[in-house]
Amino acid sequence: MNYCIETVPPFISGEIDLPASKSISNRALMVNALSGNKCEIRNVARCDDTDAVVAALSNHDGYINIGAAGTAMRFLTAYFSLQARRTVTLDGSERMRNRPIKPLVDALNACGADIRYVGKEGFPPLEIHGLSYSSESIEIDAGMSSQYISAVLMTAPAIGCRQIVLTGNITSRPYIDMTLGVMRDFGIRSQFTGNIITIEAGGYNSPSCFVVENDWTAASYWFAIQALLPASRISLKGLFANSLQGDARVRDLYECFGVQSCGCGTYIDLRNAANFVADEECLVMDLSGNPDLAQTIVVTACLLNKPFHITGLHTLRIKETDRIEALRSQLLKLGYVLSVGEDCSLSWNGETVAAEPHQVIETYDDHRMAMAFATAAIRFPGLVIADAGVVSKSYPDFWKHFAACGFGLKEVEI
Repeated sequence: MNYCIETVPPFISGEIDLPASKSISNRALMVNALSGNKCEIRNVARCDDTDAVVAALSNHDGYINIGAAGTAMRFLTAYFSLQARRTVTLDGSERMRNRPIKPLVDALNACGADIRYVGKEGFPPLEIHGLSYSSESIEIDAGMSSQYISAVLMTAPAIGCRQIVLTGNITSRPYIDMTLGVMRDFGIRSQFTGNIITIEAGGYNSPSCFVVENDWTAASYWFAIQALLPASRISLKGLFANSLQGDARVRDLYECFGVQSCGCGTYIDLRNAANFVADEECLVMDLSGNPDLAQTIVVTACLLNKPFHITGLHTLRIKETDRIEALRSQLLKLGYVLSVGEDCSLSWNGETVAAEPHQVIETYDDHRMAMAFATAAIRFPGLVIADAGVVSKSYPDFWKHFAACGFGLKEVEI
């Protein structure tokens, strides 16, 4: 399915019922499974990534394919390593077979787990021989993906681990904090000081009910629309002001684009600051803690002619696609010439070339490419988003909400 965004409203006025956070859903489901499924999890995300976790946890076969769900691959690797007397082959899509998992496998095997590679060393699919094992301390590389650390953390109480030592530069720390927050709600106390996480002794103590908040990363696309259509009055539903999600930082980040947010209960109202005029200084931003916001912010900055230098993006190389190259190549179709640094930073100094006459944005099986570039139709009506259905990975109702707000969509062949 490919969508041409034919028409754009002059402004938006409405309420968006955002999807539940898949990040929190996946963590709550895993912790609940590890603690005996004693808790009722409410408002679980309904999307491909979380569906993969739900299906895997209820699957009793010896072969489980989680498709493109990276979080599921990392979390389930740790989970199945503890399922004694059970052997599981954990597989995924072709892209998943090229996403590294060695730091997690090394850390778990060092504790006594039995995880083997079926094909290429360091990559899925994995053959996991479940057994009981224990370790008081775990060391793991923190520089590649916070999901490795979260996977180890959630299994730590089950193996008696009291200390996790993180080596290298810690990336995406807010996601580690999110994991610790969910674990805290299930009775596990911890301290995170420097590069050491200390976990208090004891097992999980499940609450009777856990409510998943809605997704701040999904909210970012509406922040972008508010910035690009400043007369809009957008209300976002189901967001917690004191959120476990690091991407709640989008409220602060979009102030540089003139967007103000005001919370009331679980609603966040977006408005543009009166008489806002963007300054001409280069936007300098570190997104090492919020890499999932990168595509949205980069596209917004270009569309608002705001030069930028954004760092902390090294993890984008191993996401659903190489998001750095995807951003560079697809923004070039719109006439924006980005530079990529050796440190994987992205920069734009205002240089432009002629945009392609009929822009088709390739999404590369990446949900965030589709949603971030959908906002570009505000400046480029007639823009086509290829494989638009990929949004089902995290926000299945995105196009429904997009059309309800006045954007004209037409399914096209390319």
